[in-house]
Amino acid sequence: MNPNSMNDESDALPAGGIAIVVGSSGGIGGALYGRLCTQSRFRTVLGLGRASSPPLDLTDEDSIAGAARHVSGLGADVRLIIDASGLLHGDGLSPEKSWRDLDAAHMARAFAVNAIGPALLMKHFLPLLPRQGRSVFATLSARVGSIGDNRLGGWYSYRASKAALNQFVRTASIELGRRQPSAVCVALHPGTVATSLSAPFVKAGLDVQTAEQAAERLLDTIDGLRPGSSGSFFDHLGKPVPW
Repeated sequence: MNPNSMNDESDALPAGGIAIVVGSSGGIGGALYGRLCTQSRFRTVLGLGRASSPPLDLTDEDSIAGAARHVSGLGADVRLIIDASGLLHGDGLSPEKSWRDLDAAHMARAFAVNAIGPALLMKHFLPLLPRQGRSVFATLSARVGSIGDNRLGGWYSYRASKAALNQFVRTASIELGRRQPSAVCVALHPGTVATSLSAPFVKAGLDVQTAEQAAERLLDTIDGLRPGSSGSFFDHLGKPVPW
């Protein structure tokens, strides 16, 4: 299903709700947060991260639970949650070119941020989505997490952790559909974006977007999502990505 069909009023996210961006201090997260703040349809736009108030650290479940409790007390329906977190390199971690480069600690760190943390976000934040009306939980995955699209190899930990994230999304969407049939839970590939995450790996000839361009495309894709899109994996143009 291509989610980028024209919205009618009955399919729009109801006005007056809360939008949340997890990872709002990052390049894409910051652009998403800034763009959402300009939209009058949301009563509150909340950016969450390790330095926010309340803080949210994906490697600390207590902080995730505390942030969810804070949101539940804001007195409005949560209509949109975007997880813009992710770890590709840093703190001694870099994409592996060969199995010779595999390191247990680095693999555990990649899974903690790219898969386990977002899964715990689903645990604590999906129950906040209202039972009536449209709502969306979207997490930023990556095309390199696609098993079917893997033709180059390498990048073991990042690929595998994003593939695990995709499975968490698919599985959570089934449970969510039983409880909140109008809600959507999806994985989104943002494309190649000029941020600190991708900068060391950008090659000539790639379609490199600014963070603002990526945010606009991602939000357009989110606006086109329908309940039938739940549990799917789309790129930033709304095209399905193979698992």
